[in-house]
Amino acid sequence: MHLLGPSLLLLANILEYLAFSDSSKWRVEHPHTLYSWEGACVWIPCTYTVYSGRKDELEELIVYRNYKYDEATKSFEGLILYNDTKPWKGPDPLERVQFLGDQRSNCTIHINPVLEEDDGWLGLRMIKKNSKWMERIDLNVSKTPLPLQIQLPPEIQEFREATLTCLLNFSCPGYNIQLQWSLEGDPGGSLKERAITLTSLTTKTISTQSKLTFQPRWTQHGKNLTCQLWDRKAEQMLSKATVLLDVKHAPKEVTTVIENPMRIQEGDTVTLSCNYSSSNPGVTQYVWNFQGSQMKQPHEVLIIQKVAWNTRPITCAACNQWCSWAPIVNLDVQYAPKDVRVQQIIPSSEIRSGNRVRLECNFSSSRPRDVRFFWKKNGIFLKEGKELSFDSVSPEDAGNYNCFVNNSIGQTMSEARTLQVLYAPRMLHVAISPKDQVMEGKKAILTCESDANPSVLQYTWFDWKNQNLHHYDQMLRLDPVKIQHSGAYRCEATNQLGRVQSPPSTLTVYYSPETIGRRVAVGVGFCLATLLLAFWGVKLQRSWKRIRSQQGLQESSSGQSFFVRKQKVRRAPLSEEPNSLGCYNPVMEDAVSYAALRFPVGDNDTPRTGGSGSLKQEEFTQKSSSAAIHPPSFRDARTLETEGPSPNTDDTVTYSVLKKCRVGDYENVLPNSPEDEGIHYSELVHLGVGERPQAQEAVEYVTLKH
Repeated sequence: MHLLGPSLLLLANILEYLAFSDSSKWRVEHPHTLYSWEGACVWIPCTYTVYSGRKDELEELIVYRNYKYDEATKSFEGLILYNDTKPWKGPDPLERVQFLGDQRSNCTIHINPVLEEDDGWLGLRMIKKNSKWMERIDLNVSKTPLPLQIQLPPEIQEFREATLTCLLNFSCPGYNIQLQWSLEGDPGGSLKERAITLTSLTTKTISTQSKLTFQPRWTQHGKNLTCQLWDRKAEQMLSKATVLLDVKHAPKEVTTVIENPMRIQEGDTVTLSCNYSSSNPGVTQYVWNFQGSQMKQPHEVLIIQKVAWNTRPITCAACNQWCSWAPIVNLDVQYAPKDVRVQQIIPSSEIRSGNRVRLECNFSSSRPRDVRFFWKKNGIFLKEGKELSFDSVSPEDAGNYNCFVNNSIGQTMSEARTLQVLYAPRMLHVAISPKDQVMEGKKAILTCESDANPSVLQYTWFDWKNQNLHHYDQMLRLDPVKIQHSGAYRCEATNQLGRVQSPPSTLTVYYSPETIGRRVAVGVGFCLATLLLAFWGVKLQRSWKRIRSQQGLQESSSGQSFFVRKQKVRRAPLSEEPNSLGCYNPVMEDAVSYAALRFPVGDNDTPRTGGSGSLKQEEFTQKSSSAAIHPPSFRDARTLETEGPSPNTDDTVTYSVLKKCRVGDYENVLPNSPEDEGIHYSELVHLGVGERPQAQEAVEYVTLKH
């Protein structure tokens, strides 16, 4: 195959233009170079235009092969392949070179078959009446079919539509060829249906191309894509072109691999690796999604220290300019039961004594799921089983309950569930502090102790008389305690569920040594006072008997005397009247008790008549400061003697004669006693009918002391 350089072609055109510089301007359009191979054909699309101002027709057309211009003869020399003059004859199918144009603008030429000797250039000599033109057309004829060219897009990405072009710089009507696509690993030829064949026969280009549009997959990366030129008539492949597909794609078949050979338990160290099968471009980074956060690292291995029981599923991503995530991997960590708890199933509300109660032991998760249940109350083992029931719960069932759940990995205990049983107050009693026997003056505390749930709202205290003490605290303080506090005490406790009274508790209060001393002193004093009173009583009784005996003697006598002794009080002397029959002491108004002496009238006594023969009984009174008695009132003897007879006077009247000696107290003394100067002599004369008895020689004196 011989190719003419662009410089030679340009030089030839210049020479030809200079040779015909006097002619009109020609414009001829055709492909610069035509390609074919031996045995094929050549179709040369051509148009021309003459700028002469005239519309002359083409008169002669000559086709040269590898022509040359002879300077001597001023003509073109070479092998003439075609020559035709006016009048034009039609194209002859039997001729190898055919003119398919016209005389005005079309200068298309068809050469079939083309020979290898045709390689070089052709000269198209066009002559009109007044002008001539030589047009050079390069012809490249190869011995073998032309090679194919596969044109690729700048980048082929997975799942993004791409168009590939298989180009053949040849097209010749009548020569039946076909372009076919084939892909390595696609034996079915699915790409054939996606290819479109286009043919171009213009003065600009001559080509046959097949456009393949498809969405490449990552599995097609690195595969051979081939375009083949087929001769349909001969049913043989003439040529082919192959390219290696470079499909850009994210990492593929990414997986997370657990490297631990044994099953994983809580607290173990776990090693994971992120693997992939294909990536274009290669992987530059790994991303781990662990416990809800992402970690980036340049290598594919992840080490987890002390793995948690609730570790979430893990996944990784291999990244180039795209990231591809692996399916999540569950580490399947084995662990003891978690979130073990005691749940109250029956009743749903508060628990009262006598209710039916059912507790259940539950947990949230366990790996493995095969578990066993155990119950403890206040740390003491009760039973095995998931449920714990009480047909009739009592206060003694109250307490802290734990359940245990275990599997092959370990055992987990629940938090203590406090079972509260509500009941009215019970076991009520009164506790006395410091003890139930206490000395007066000390402190005693009475406490109402009870067992109740809910707690007691109010306490009420009662004494041994069942009287409400109106004290509502739990403790009753007696400070200081008294003897009167001795007795039995009861308390009453009340809560929302009932009211209960305690049995009585007795508080004994003893006398203190001081009180005992006072009591003994009072007793001794009382005894002494009693003895003293008894002594004086006996003495007074004897005196009284003696006085009574003396009064009896006086009554039996017509006149007797008695003496009145009074404590001496020194006062100013009073004037003494010469005819006074008695003595009046004004001080006696505050210190003398009154005494009335009356003598009964005897049977032999007869009332006296006359001026002075009838006198009233004179009353002697004495007043004492302790008896509230009024002072005495003594009549004057002269008044009595001058008064007339009283209508009420009987014959039994006692006359009283009082003689005042000196101011002082009255005493009964002998007349010749010089020391007894302040003596009042009182003579009682009993006046009656009949003779007056003779005065007795031996007179008994009665002394009255105040």
